Amino acid sequence: MLLLFFKENIFNMPNLFENISAESKIFLDRNIMLPSYMPERLPFREKQIQALVNTLSVCFRGNKPDNIFLYGKPGTGKTCTAKYVLKQLEEYVQQKELRGIKIFYMNCRHYNSKYKVLSKIVQHLYPEKEFIGYSGTFIYENLLNYCRSENCILIACLDEIDKVKDVDELVYALTRANDELSNSGISLIGISNQITFKDRLDSRTKSSLCEKEIVFPPYNANELKAILNDRIRLAFKPGVVDSSAVNLAAAIAAQESGDAREALLLLLRAADLADKEGLSKVTDNEVKRAKEEVEEEIVLDMLASLPEQQQIVLYAIATLTRDRRGIKRLSENSEPLLYSGEVYDEYCKIALKIGKEAVTTRWFQEYINELETYGILLTTSSGKGFRGQSRLIKLGFDPEKIKKVLEKKLFS
Repeated sequence: MLLLFFKENIFNMPNLFENISAESKIFLDRNIMLPSYMPERLPFREKQIQALVNTLSVCFRGNKPDNIFLYGKPGTGKTCTAKYVLKQLEEYVQQKELRGIKIFYMNCRHYNSKYKVLSKIVQHLYPEKEFIGYSGTFIYENLLNYCRSENCILIACLDEIDKVKDVDELVYALTRANDELSNSGISLIGISNQITFKDRLDSRTKSSLCEKEIVFPPYNANELKAILNDRIRLAFKPGVVDSSAVNLAAAIAAQESGDAREALLLLLRAADLADKEGLSKVTDNEVKRAKEEVEEEIVLDMLASLPEQQQIVLYAIATLTRDRRGIKRLSENSEPLLYSGEVYDEYCKIALKIGKEAVTTRWFQEYINELETYGILLTTSSGKGFRGQSRLIKLGFDPEKIKKVLEKKLFS
């Protein structure tokens, strides 16, 4: 009887989604606020777009475009700009029936070796064939054979190219391929969030990949405000977003990083809060409430995109911070400040533990500089007389969460 009663009550209960309205009071199309959305225009990137167009347009005359390197901080429009221009190029090629141009885009985050990248390119060129298990030489020869047989210029865009472990060998192979292709060729577009990435390339790779460089500076508050307003017109119902909310989201993102993704996510999460609570307006109050969640979301996503050595450095800082080692606590409950020297020692121990060769102190300091640029940590000078003049480091986020994310990357 008890079981029968339980079953009857379970089946008579209303559906969990019954009382959720299908229509939002806030959104017209929420997808437009996602960072992955491709807008019809890219304001404040006209200079970079034109530079790409000028470089690539020589392929219409049968010439191989120069290799191009796009770099800048996350959220500055590199990927969006590259995809936008390549989409326009592909449409033009199809419209004019230009058979001699082939366009390929891929993100290297999950294809992080020369072999994986070349396999992915060749699989794209020969979709009807299977290349799993074949040697690197066989795959490379098929790439050359395709370019020869189709008599084409292959424009290969490699996003997050800094993720490729043997990137020097990859770039060398693709650029040297042009020596074996007389009436065809391969042109590279490399994209990286790592501002100092090109400095870590050997001189041969650097000269071939960076024939043309396009820099993407951070957006300022006025530019972010304009970008947000462009999306708001399409994403939200008229009049539901206060101008104060737009100003605050733009100001926060500009002050911290100049990252358009952060500004978009701030306004999106604020709108989600308003929608969930049945509010008729998105105000600066909702933006303030969304700020902490978005900052953490941006940082945790960024951790996955950092180079492995930089991840090890950050893991060392998170470990020391969690264990509350360090000096000069401002109060009993505040996080400790760490000597750069003790962080370097911890980094070397972790690198050895996972079988990686530690970088020199010069590159270690460059990694610290980049992590500070991304807003993940803060540094200050200790001043004279405090172990000489040391650099002090303070982590800006929860060390336990950072350790948890990086452990999956480094120790799995």
